[in-house]
Amino acid sequence: MRRAWAWAGTGRDGPGLGLDRTGLAPGAVASPPRGWKNEVVESLADSKVWADYNAAQADRPVRSLCLDAMAFAGPGDGRRAIDLGCGAGKETLAMLRAGWSVHAVDSLPDTRERLLVMAPEDAAGRLSIEVRAFQDLRDLPPAELIFAGYSLPFIHPDRFAGFWAVMLSALRPPGVLAVNLFGDRDSWADIPDWNFHTEAGARQLFAGLEILKFEVYDADGQSFRGPKHWHIYDVVARKP
Repeated sequence: MRRAWAWAGTGRDGPGLGLDRTGLAPGAVASPPRGWKNEVVESLADSKVWADYNAAQADRPVRSLCLDAMAFAGPGDGRRAIDLGCGAGKETLAMLRAGWSVHAVDSLPDTRERLLVMAPEDAAGRLSIEVRAFQDLRDLPPAELIFAGYSLPFIHPDRFAGFWAVMLSALRPPGVLAVNLFGDRDSWADIPDWNFHTEAGARQLFAGLEILKFEVYDADGQSFRGPKHWHIYDVVARKP
């Protein structure tokens, strides 16, 4: 499914919530300032920026892609899910409440403390936390559900294929994978430290899997640096 979707920086779900990761208000400027892409990359490398962003996410709903993935995967019943780039913990908490055992991964130093405060009492023994950058992961525990909400695009292109293989290897049949990927027509597509994909290339990543949902967001909108073009794939797939 292809949607022309203009993002204005507020709303229930979508690229703005996932990508406005500085937590700053969107700027309504006529054009981005010179050197803005370098500023974006530098700011996203600052852990305080991510911490401020996560704090600003406290009141947002669970991402619809995560809800779709859980619906496709069925009841948790103690099975393991992985939340890659768990951030504010909204999706981790939703999966715990749905009966999943969750392995949550994020690079922020306060990840463990943040999640333990949020976890419900009945989550004892069902929550494991790994504080590590994706590029440093060599394996993941076997899982029946893997969710990566607006986190995979920030892996360096040289490390993306290796991590993708690690992730698929961890997914047990008939497990469900749900991810957001950046498209090659996105305004940020020339940032060399992030990974971007043509639609054909994105679909090829799921070779051997059953694609349950593949939605394309391709439209002009706003970001925290002003107007830009969004090009994003929302994908849910099952491992047969």
